[in-house]
This record gives sequence, structure tokens and C-alpha cells, in this order.
Amino acid sequence: MSFIETTRMLFDHVSHASFSVLKPGEALNLDLYAEEQTYIRFNRAQIRQATAVAQRNLGVTFQGDGRTIQFAVDLTGSLEQDAAFVRSLLERARAEASVLPEDPFLVPIKNNGSSDIQYQADHPFESDWIKQIISAVEGVDFAGLLSKGPQIKAVRNSAGQDHWFCSDSFFIDYSLYTVNASGENKAVKDLYADRAWSLEHFCKAIGHGKNQLELLKRSARRLSAGEYRVYLAPAALESIVGIFSWGAVSYDAWKKGQSGLQKLIEGNAFFSEKFSLQENFRLGLAPQFNSLGELAPMELPIIQQGQLKNLLVNSRTAKEFKIPSNGADNVGWKGEGLRSAEVNGGDLPEAKVLQHLDNGIYLSNLHYLNWSDPQTARLTGMTRYACFWVDHGEIVAPIHDLRFDESLYRIFGSCLDALTAETRLFPSTETYQRRDLSGCKVPGAIVDNFRFTL
Repeated sequence: MSFIETTRMLFDHVSHASFSVLKPGEALNLDLYAEEQTYIRFNRAQIRQATAVAQRNLGVTFQGDGRTIQFAVDLTGSLEQDAAFVRSLLERARAEASVLPEDPFLVPIKNNGSSDIQYQADHPFESDWIKQIISAVEGVDFAGLLSKGPQIKAVRNSAGQDHWFCSDSFFIDYSLYTVNASGENKAVKDLYADRAWSLEHFCKAIGHGKNQLELLKRSARRLSAGEYRVYLAPAALESIVGIFSWGAVSYDAWKKGQSGLQKLIEGNAFFSEKFSLQENFRLGLAPQFNSLGELAPMELPIIQQGQLKNLLVNSRTAKEFKIPSNGADNVGWKGEGLRSAEVNGGDLPEAKVLQHLDNGIYLSNLHYLNWSDPQTARLTGMTRYACFWVDHGEIVAPIHDLRFDESLYRIFGSCLDALTAETRLFPSTETYQRRDLSGCKVPGAIVDNFRFTL
């Protein structure tokens, strides 16, 4: 049987074994993440490392007498061994719950329905695939990581709820390297990700990267601090949109004075009518259900034509502040965050970006982003990889890296000039502990008076 089939069988067995030993007044929620991934690292267009990871992690929420105990375990794959281990932990949870105070914001476990969504992959056999990749990057200093395989998210509880989400996909997160006229190392970074492999699409992306490499061979231009007209390519804009999940659109963070969009939320600042942001689970990047199995709206507007429409609210936040939940989930320490973000495109054709930019900076990528002053929605970061000076609609030179310090109210508000009509999908490439199930879809953006500090 496949990894997906054995995982479903294991989850069925552990669920039944755990639910069957619950006592009256007790409830149990099981939150499964599983993956079978192949990781292949490339350096100088050759395979340098190949490994495989198969893991199943189970988050368990036990409720009894108004108290909640949570724990997580790694499953071995053995039906009886895993079932016995989870049952033993339930005994421990009962003992711990008996000495805890009641949870005033406990969200009772209930049946949030059922769903079963699976996305299948379509790519060549691994050996043929690797040959195609190496052939496509021949003659280029290519380094990157290929990750492929199924990811499973499932949530089931003792009230009868049963959700299953499985996505089989891949990404190639790569860079192309060169040395410029000044002897400096330069690189182009890109991402190719999908469920269906297309050699044609990959070769097109590599071809675009090679063109940028030729431009990077020119002597780099050092720009002084100041304000510049910039083009934020989709990869650069994706980094900025990620900041919205650092407490900015979390209802809980706002109520506790930790939201970077406090002025927008309270009606003291606005974004441009050109800017709209929503959570869109139709993109297939993440399951519609959260860790409690609650279904978020398939599409939830967050900011619509510059106006705030919704903040993300999970059930615990909803109970604490006596407002409705919209099925949000916590994203680590950041509170409620976006899992499948989408920024609407505009009306600027991508082919006319340089012409429309005219004079300014072309920013392919950004890094080291962080809040510099959350109270004014200011963030800071650095330019990275293929960033260029543009003069009269033509790229003339790469630039030395710059640090920026800019407000979201200017980037997506008063200084937003145009958004590209084309948008691009970016599944998450994070692999800390496990491959992440999230992502976003964004256009490129032209922004006036973008502030660089050094």
C-alpha cells in the first residue's frame, strides 16, 4: 500500500482505539500531519545529497471537566503500538486535568462536519526527472533544493467530525550564480512549484534566469539612501505580504495591542483602492479546516479596495471577546495568520513593467524582513539577488544591496502606483521540522518614493 493508504488506515485505527476508551463527559480531538518527502540538493548543477523523510505527527487535545490538555506524539506506523501509546497518554491527561483550574475560554469539541480532498501529482519517474533538470541547467552554476511527495492534514474528533486533506506536489527552490565585472558573487533566485511537472515551463524559467545572470555580470552600482520608484516583483511582494501574518490581521493580537495594522483597524489609516487581500482556499495550498476541524469560509476578504473587512478569529479568541469565529488558526507565536493569502492583480501588463517604471529600482527578492515599528506598520528588510537600476525603461546595472524601512500604509496605500495583471502562486518552501502547508498568490507592484535608509 502507498504511504497515503497506510496513513489513513493508521489514523482510522488510532482514532477508534482512542475514542472507544473515553468516559462520559470527556472529548478528544486528533490533529494529524503526515508527509513522505524526497529531498534532493543540487550544487554546481550536480546532485550532492539525496534523502527521504516519512513522518506522522499527531496532535491530541483532551477535554474533561472544563479542562484541556494538549500533547503531540510521533507515530511509528505500527497500528497496535501507536494505539496503545495514545491510550496511555489519555490516562496521563486525565490525571493532569484533575489538578488544573477550569479553562475560562475552553472551546468545546464538537462536530464541524466532514470533508475529503486529495490533489494528485503528475511528474516523471525520479531518475528521468533528475536527468531533465540537470540537462536544463547544463552550463550554469545551479544550486537548489527539490522537495516532492504527499502531505496529509487530517482532523477527527469524538463528536463525529472527520476532515482529510492530501496534497502531492513539488517545488524546486533554486539559485543561479555568476561573478560580475568587479569580481563579486551574484545570484538569481527563483522557485518552480506545481503538481504537474513541465520541462517546457522549467526551461523557460531557467532561460529567464540566464538572461538576468548576463545583466548581473555588469559592474554593480552603489545607490545612496533616499526615496526611489521601485518595482516589487512577485517574489519580493510575497515576502512583504508574509508580514501580514505576523499578528497584523489577528483579532487577538489587535485586542492585546500587538497588531501592526492598529491604525487601519481603528479607522485612522487606509490602503489604496487598488489593494485587496483575501484568504482563498480555492488555491489548494492549504486545507480549509483548522487544527480543530472548523471550516473557514472558502474565500474571506481581509482588505477590500483599501478598506478593512475582516480580521482572523479563532474559536478561543471568539469566546474570550464574545465575537463570531471565522475558522482561523494560530500560526505559531504570531497568533491568527493567513494560510492561503491572495492579493488581487491590477491592470499593468507584466510585459510593460520596465516601461512603466521608467527610472527606478527593479527588486526581484527581499530578505531579513521584520517589523521596525509595528505601531505605524513600518517594516525593514534588505534587497537581495537580482536587483537592478532601471533607466528610461531599460535595465542598466545591478545594484549593491540596500536596506529599506517603509510603512505598509505607503507600500499598499499612498505610494502604490500599479499592480500587474498577472499573478503568481508561491507555495511555502519552509521545511522546519516538516514541509509547510501554506502559501500565497500575488502580483508585482510599482511603488513610488520607496524609502531606503542605507
